[in-house]
Amino acid sequence: MIRSLLVANRAEIARRIVRTCRDLGIATVAVHSDADAGAPHAHEADAAVRLPGDAPADTYLRGDLLVRAALAAGADAVHPGYGFLSEHADFARAVRDAGLLWVGPPPEAMEAMASKTRAKEIMRKAGVPLLDAIDPAGATADDLPLLVKAAAGGGGRGMRVVRELDALPAELDSARAEAASAFGDGEIFVEPYMEGARHVEVQVFADAHGTVWTLGTRDCSLQRRHQKVIEEAPAPGLDEELRRTLAESAANAARAIGYEGAGTVEFLVSSAGRAYFLEMNTRLQVEHPVTEEIYGLDLVALQLRIAEGERLDAEPPAPRGHAVEARLYAEDPARDWRPQTGIMHRLEIPGRRVDSGPADGDAIGVHYDPMLAKVIAVAPTRAEAVRRLAHGLERARIHGPVTNRELLVRALRHPEFEAARMDTGFLERHLAELTAASEDDGAASPAGLAALAAALADAARRPGTATVAGRLGGWRNVPSQPQSRSYRAEPGGTEHEVRYRLTRGGLHAERLPDVRVLHAAAESVVLDVAGVRRTFEVTAHGDRRYVDTPRGGFVFTALPRFPDPTARAEPGSLLAPMPGTVVRVAEVAVGDRVEAGQPLLWLEAMKMEHRVTAPAAGVLTALHATTGRQVEVGALLAVVAAGE
Repeated sequence: MIRSLLVANRAEIARRIVRTCRDLGIATVAVHSDADAGAPHAHEADAAVRLPGDAPADTYLRGDLLVRAALAAGADAVHPGYGFLSEHADFARAVRDAGLLWVGPPPEAMEAMASKTRAKEIMRKAGVPLLDAIDPAGATADDLPLLVKAAAGGGGRGMRVVRELDALPAELDSARAEAASAFGDGEIFVEPYMEGARHVEVQVFADAHGTVWTLGTRDCSLQRRHQKVIEEAPAPGLDEELRRTLAESAANAARAIGYEGAGTVEFLVSSAGRAYFLEMNTRLQVEHPVTEEIYGLDLVALQLRIAEGERLDAEPPAPRGHAVEARLYAEDPARDWRPQTGIMHRLEIPGRRVDSGPADGDAIGVHYDPMLAKVIAVAPTRAEAVRRLAHGLERARIHGPVTNRELLVRALRHPEFEAARMDTGFLERHLAELTAASEDDGAASPAGLAALAAALADAARRPGTATVAGRLGGWRNVPSQPQSRSYRAEPGGTEHEVRYRLTRGGLHAERLPDVRVLHAAAESVVLDVAGVRRTFEVTAHGDRRYVDTPRGGFVFTALPRFPDPTARAEPGSLLAPMPGTVVRVAEVAVGDRVEAGQPLLWLEAMKMEHRVTAPAAGVLTALHATTGRQVEVGALLAVVAAGE
């Protein structure tokens, strides 16, 4: 019996495991980096052990420190969560060698699936359908498009889609370099890229006594940079024959490697309805809650019981209903999914289930994955579950870094998604419309009214200002001149100038003849808009204004009346778009001519690589980036003088 468990992970999954252990009467031990010293997972566990440093390589990826922490805290078992060392066979062996119980599959099973190329050989022998690899040296135009993939690791790292043969050599080199940097293994392979395919996976569970469960399917087709964004169970639109093929293939895969515990077998399903093995993840998946919700199971509890030697029932329970999950990321989809950092002042999402990592007041840094929370909706039908999820996200209070919330809501309400006509190219194909600014940016638009509410709340916040229904200010001190405030919408940069006049008869806003103020206070504004009552909650943090409404949230930066003339960079300057580490620099030197869009260097932040490219054709006149350099947002990396 497990009495005390060390959770070798952080954030959302660590909190998730602690929650189940508390229900089962198991004591928990957390580990935390210095950056996570105040994180919720470190305080919710019964004990916590510091891992000195901030970067994952110095903390959560140090298996020796994790084993030492478990022994020091008196734990008798280790749960790896997902990511970090969850699929490292050597770590599993080190845990076992220390006399601790490993909550996961046997190391041998993990090793069998660690390399995608070796995994495919095993699956071929087990009769699991596969895509054949392509020798890049012999690739022809008939083979296009191609997918270059890293043999080790996952999460979209070391993966490239190639649509032109001339681009293949450079993409092979780029994928190999990224794979070596991310996983310490530069092995790559090439296979056909399936246009219009869906990403469908099967949750498997196996005990040490020969029983293997397959817990239905999940569709994970909505992805950005080959990383999942929206998942659901069961996968919609599959006929019964295909469901049987997927379940049988997943069970055969698990049996072929002597699997135990939780695992996921992932497939690509072509537009013609044929399934091909993609990979097997030998751990719990991020998207496991959707399976939990429709099967009525606690998969973490099931992992712990299997680790303790319990038997599974002969058959799993029957599924009921439909579940959809959205991953809320601190990133800006409109700017190449750029990760965002800063203080999460408030994270409040209505709904039946929200699995989150940070708490109010936590700092979102650059060292870890940008996922903030997983929002899960459940209903008897898919349509109702999707509607509930979109509605909950729309009403969320998210005060902090820019997130992908708006993209999630729009994607869930997109006609193709509502009709279950999605594939792995959905987000890339529809990105422009999913991130487009509202067509109506006038004063009467939702954003314009939100900006007006921010201005009225700011006016009410000034010292000595009285708050009266319909009025701001006292009878004896009513401004006679129009008041003006300017705000920049975030993200996007659309500026809103709000002009209004306060009189004895109330507020008169320019360009808004049909708007009356019913109430205006520092944190709440109520407007009558053409006879419709609209309520706005306004929160100020520094120069940011967060305006929440039942129809969505808006973020503004209050602009100073007189901009700082020194806040300008030299033309052609390439500034760091985020804090991060320079992981590679192109083979260029000062004085070289570069072309528009030519990659000059690569930054790594939040487990993703980001290319920094030349803004225009010209001459490289300065290069301040060096491999391994840590940079802050806005740091000058290079300068390209446009022209000849």
